[in-house]
Formats: sequence, structure tokens, C-alpha cells
Amino acid sequence: MRFIALIAWFVAALWGLYMLAVWLIENDATNQRNSASRLPLPVIVAHVTLAVSGLVVWVTYLLLDRAALAWSALGILGGIAVLGFTMFARWIPVYRATGAVPEPVRVPVRVGLEPAQAPIVVQDGPPEGNFPLFIVVAHGTFAVSTVVLVLLSALGMG
Repeated sequence: MRFIALIAWFVAALWGLYMLAVWLIENDATNQRNSASRLPLPVIVAHVTLAVSGLVVWVTYLLLDRAALAWSALGILGGIAVLGFTMFARWIPVYRATGAVPEPVRVPVRVGLEPAQAPIVVQDGPPEGNFPLFIVVAHGTFAVSTVVLVLLSALGMG
């Protein structure tokens, strides 16, 4: 069960890295059409840092077989879960609003003596609006599975 937890943790990390890559690509500060992200950078960085460090602690536990390391990994998973749930709760309104088209912005431009309208500019949504639902659900499912498997392993079951 300990190695199944490792596999689940690794798969959850891969889905998370995919979402991080999408967020980084879409979070272009030079594009003025982008909306601000609803996911604070410190929360993302803390989530990723804890996930990587927790995975290192879990691999160390697998190598050394020390119960304290299993419980440490579980504690780190608790912090990861809190940050992950926070980001998930902030992502839900963005996902629900993805179907709604933002109000177009028209910028008046003077051409000669007669005022004219510039082309319609549609504002892009927040970068996390580009996360596929399947990826978010898969990441969360593997994350919850990881917590359960690490808890069972720390308790000595399996």
C-alpha cells in the first residue's frame, strides 16, 4: 500500500504540474486583456513546495521505514490539502463563469472629423479558467486517494 500511495502521489503531482504549466502560460502579465488570477501566487507556490517536499519525505520513509517520516508526510499532506481546497474553492466561480462571455469593450477613435468605433475587444478570463475539468477532477481524486493511502500506511494497515 505504501508504494501505491507513492504512485498516487506522483500521478497527482503530474496533474498538478500540468495545471501549473497552463496557469503560467496563460498568466501573461504583458497582455492587458487578461483578467487578474483568483489564485494568489503565494498559495500556489506554497502548495507546490509542500507537495514536492512531502513527496521527498514519503520517498525517504519508503527507504528508511521510520514511522515518524510517515506521520510527517501525512502532516505535510494536511497542509497541501488545505491549500489545494482553498484554490479549488476559488476556482469554482471561474469555472462557472467560463461559459459567460464578458462584456465587450469599445474604444472610441477619431478618424478625420467623424468619430468612429474601434474593433470590439473581448477581455480574456483569469488564467485558471483554462484548466480542463477532467484534469481538476483527476488531480483532486488522486490527491484524496494519496491522503487516504498515506494515512492507512502510517497506521500500519496494509
